[in-house]
Amino acid sequence: MKVLVAVKRVVDYNVKVRVKSDNTGVDIANVKMSMNPFDEIAIEEAVRLKEKGVATEVIAVSCGVTQCQETLRTAMAIGADRAILVETTAELQPLAVAKLLKALMDKEQPGLVILGKQAIDDDCNQTGQMLAALAGLPQATFASKVEVVDGKASVTREVDGGLEVLALSLPAIITTDLRLNEPRYVTLPNIMKAKKKQMDIFKPEDLGVDVSPRIKTLKVVEPPKRSAGIKVTDVAALVDKLKNEAKVI
Repeated sequence: MKVLVAVKRVVDYNVKVRVKSDNTGVDIANVKMSMNPFDEIAIEEAVRLKEKGVATEVIAVSCGVTQCQETLRTAMAIGADRAILVETTAELQPLAVAKLLKALMDKEQPGLVILGKQAIDDDCNQTGQMLAALAGLPQATFASKVEVVDGKASVTREVDGGLEVLALSLPAIITTDLRLNEPRYVTLPNIMKAKKKQMDIFKPEDLGVDVSPRIKTLKVVEPPKRSAGIKVTDVAALVDKLKNEAKVI
């Protein structure tokens, strides 16, 4: 069984994000970039399935600029067998990514597709669900445990009231939550091995996909700075502040 894993290049989670002076977006010039943490969990889970003998091949996929090759090399250092880059400088929105992944699914015919539940840059939490809809496949989102036995996947997911267990027939789409696993440390020997692994590069046109943006970003602004707290003399003053200034009651 092939496992296809989507990985995204994002601003590193340790970096303080800054908005451009013209409010057109986030400033990524000279900023450290890394693999989206939820996608790292997805790669780790796919590699563990291969180590258990459930999966035969793990394919990492990324869509974006040329520098995404670094992210794919990291995925191969974790344990992916080969990688595919859909190279484009266009702004890729969730629907466009889902369409690209659907085209690659038709090409590779994987038994399972694993994605991070969301990217930490746009926080959309849409690509996995859109891909399942486009492919007409069963999906399980926010997975905290995955087991694959006899052509079926059992997925435990966290819900407000506790845990929910879903049984999926394969092929299927799974999106990973934070508690699914802890990704392994990438060692130097594996980084060196990853440089020799196969990486195929396509353009969206090669896959017959239109990646034109459907949504336009009008303005990006930083959240307002939190104002300092104040002390009140009594309960009546507190109620007055909450009612007339904060307007929360």
